[in-house]
Amino acid sequence: MNDTVEDANKNIKKIIQKMTVTYKDWHKMFPFALHGYCTLVRTSTGNRLGQLNLIDEKRLAVVCHVQMYQKRMTKAFNKKVKRQVYHVGDLVIKRIILPQGDPRGKWTPTYEGPFVIKNIFSGGAMILTTMDGDDLLHPANADIVKRYYT
Repeated sequence: MNDTVEDANKNIKKIIQKMTVTYKDWHKMFPFALHGYCTLVRTSTGNRLGQLNLIDEKRLAVVCHVQMYQKRMTKAFNKKVKRQVYHVGDLVIKRIILPQGDPRGKWTPTYEGPFVIKNIFSGGAMILTTMDGDDLLHPANADIVKRYYT
């Protein structure tokens, strides 16, 4: 199998040498040389391209298997995720993202609020206002807020 790959590389190198003027241009002509080599009916070593395409078919099968595995894992993960639906006027609390070196340690508050949802955008962003009606400077994402129950 290794000899077949070496022969293919040798033939592609010969095609590139015939197509380029200087050695610095090889990367521009590589796709054309590869296409020319793949469209040959018979290689100079006597191997049919069906044998070389077998390598490509195995590589394609591995890629398809990995993609199917990733889809299954994504589906399993998304099955457990429960999306919260928020409406304008709901009360929420917002998670505080603090720097690591907070001196309060484990007593550091993790949420602030409550806030009122003023506007909701399609991507999950929302504009929050305080209970007094003052808007926050930056919109908050739906994954850092929780519903506030009174």
